[in-house]
Amino acid sequence: MRSITITKPSPLPPAEIAALARGTHGDPFAVLGVHPADKGLIARAFIPGAESAEALTLAGKLAGRLARIDRAGLFEGPLNIRKAQPLRYRAANADGEWIVADAYSFGPVLGPMDDYYIAEGSHLRLFDKMGAHKLRHEGADGVHFAVWAPNAKRVSVVGLFNQWDGRRHVMRLRRDTGIWEIFVPDIGEDEPYKFEIVGADGKTLPLKADPFAFRSELRPATASITTAPLAHDWGDTAHRDFWRKTDIRRQPVSIYELHAGSWARDEHGQFLTWDALAERLIPYVAEMGFTHIELLPITEYPYDPSWGYQTTGLYAPTARFGRPEGFARFVDGAHRAGIGVILDWVPAHFPTDEHGLARFDGTALYEHADPRKGFHPDWNTAIYNFGRREVMSFLVNNALYWAEKYHLDGLRVDAVASMLYLDYSRKDGEWLPNQHGGRENLEAVSFLQAMNREIYGQHPGVMTIAEESTSWPKVSHPVHEGGLGFGFKWNMGFMHDTLRYMAREPVHRVHHHNDITFGLLYAFGENYVLPLSHDEVVHGKGSLLNKMAGDDWQKFANLRAYYALMWGYPGKKLLFMGQEFAQRAEWSEERALDWHLLDAPAHEGVRRLVRDLNRLYRDRLALHARDCEAEGFHWLVVDDSANSVFAWERRAPGERPIAIISNMTPVPRPGYGLKLSRGGRWREILNSDASDYGGSNMGNSGYVSAADDGYASVTLPPLATIMLEAE
Repeated sequence: MRSITITKPSPLPPAEIAALARGTHGDPFAVLGVHPADKGLIARAFIPGAESAEALTLAGKLAGRLARIDRAGLFEGPLNIRKAQPLRYRAANADGEWIVADAYSFGPVLGPMDDYYIAEGSHLRLFDKMGAHKLRHEGADGVHFAVWAPNAKRVSVVGLFNQWDGRRHVMRLRRDTGIWEIFVPDIGEDEPYKFEIVGADGKTLPLKADPFAFRSELRPATASITTAPLAHDWGDTAHRDFWRKTDIRRQPVSIYELHAGSWARDEHGQFLTWDALAERLIPYVAEMGFTHIELLPITEYPYDPSWGYQTTGLYAPTARFGRPEGFARFVDGAHRAGIGVILDWVPAHFPTDEHGLARFDGTALYEHADPRKGFHPDWNTAIYNFGRREVMSFLVNNALYWAEKYHLDGLRVDAVASMLYLDYSRKDGEWLPNQHGGRENLEAVSFLQAMNREIYGQHPGVMTIAEESTSWPKVSHPVHEGGLGFGFKWNMGFMHDTLRYMAREPVHRVHHHNDITFGLLYAFGENYVLPLSHDEVVHGKGSLLNKMAGDDWQKFANLRAYYALMWGYPGKKLLFMGQEFAQRAEWSEERALDWHLLDAPAHEGVRRLVRDLNRLYRDRLALHARDCEAEGFHWLVVDDSANSVFAWERRAPGERPIAIISNMTPVPRPGYGLKLSRGGRWREILNSDASDYGGSNMGNSGYVSAADDGYASVTLPPLATIMLEAE
């Protein structure tokens, strides 16, 4: 192709030509691409580095030769085609020829109904429209990009495909919504990209990752990556159907909380991929009898020590463990083994890394502009503007996205209390009251209600769990009853009170009996999960084993007694990884768990106890079917503080009752008298002091006989909990 030099001047004003060359033109779609002219059609293209260019149809036919009208690479020329259509250009310079597709000759992908629902804040499939989507459009394969930046002066998508040059793919602004979009033909998956945004003040911001990115680069790189639609042949129909049709409050829920990067490592100390993790973790969790895995946040995050709670990519599984398809296989594998997967989800705050959401278009877009509402003093992060419908829609869609695309069984919502209170961790004068003068964040309440309403409405069988540490009413009550709409709430009071009790020397427990009994006063006001979470074994708090009072023997006995009490206590269960075998060291995200401890009988004994507790809890309806209802609980011994003994029964309609009896002193108590709910023989179905668990093997030789009025004489082992089931 012969070189074509600059010819006659373009009808475009010089200022407009200069603006296109500099990337400052207000609407390049109005002048680049295919446009009517006096005698037919003309094409204009910006191809930096080219000395000549020819226009081609998508079928490869010559459609016209273009002249260079600016040395920066702007070309223009008449076309010999009758109808406007997408084009490619054959460009050339001294080094050779190349083909470049003309994004400006393609029409928009988004339509007026998208604009309507997006502007209204009611679009519930934003993840199918925003971000980067590989698709076929007007006869060409490519990627459609869409991003919300209403206050930007210019937005361009940049990547390797355009040498990160923000002048080449300036996006089209949809003014009704503030969304910028462009279809870039002839690119596919695995393309790194970001958005180059010029703020209203004319300043170019640091390159921004895509808020809707479905895949990201591995840290420390921060670009988003184009990807094909998630391709996985799911085999979890039976699992999902079961949870859709059941009342989860009346099912056993025993959650194994874990940090994917430190549960185990490979032989080189590196992270396991999702596939390698699934191969080892899923059989272990199944053998241990847990019903669910809860993952600390795995949405993309830049800083490992944040454990994922400082997320910058809410729609992308982190690249640390492989591609998104690997995470889908992990979830599917768990489901096929009968194990649910819960994601720790963080809508309470977001980090201010320059490639993230903070001041996304040069203004406080996702966050509040006023730091009294938009800055989190505890974590030095930004707070979402829950009152902005686009932000609420972004977050609600994200919850729906994980339920739909990755079949997740639940979302545990982090730091709900920090969202609900405007004065959370703030002194007087550091917060703004709501419209009624109160401290309740009414916008956050509306967001949480909307999120729960949509999740439970569109994905029955998926549960939401609130980490909420205050007495906010009706957290786990339906929205139509004035509640927040969560399925469950973490029982932080149980955790703090009972751990405080177990840390006391047994001789002092007589004075703190209500640390165990008090929680039963409110145990049925919400649907509770009893959490022994990662928060209790970090930041100098030590492991659960080392929280227990006494010497090493007593620590193990206390821990076993505590676990058995907890599994007999009303509420769903949650245990952080490593605590099921009495990890001695405090958890660190930098290393794997101390699996070698299982070679020691005391640690293996705790693991066996947790396994057997899970199996009992799952198999006995009396232990789980009325977890959230007062009719499933009956005190037997509530006031024996002198002996630090607690006893109650768990019940379910038509089921044999189970008595849970705890002796929280190292003094054995043979012949302890109490009245059970019925006479006859009661079988000892669990004893935390059994030799199999590392105990002294004191017990009731398998059963207890109760008189007709229910009175029984029971042997209580030292620092132990036993369970008796009526025969």
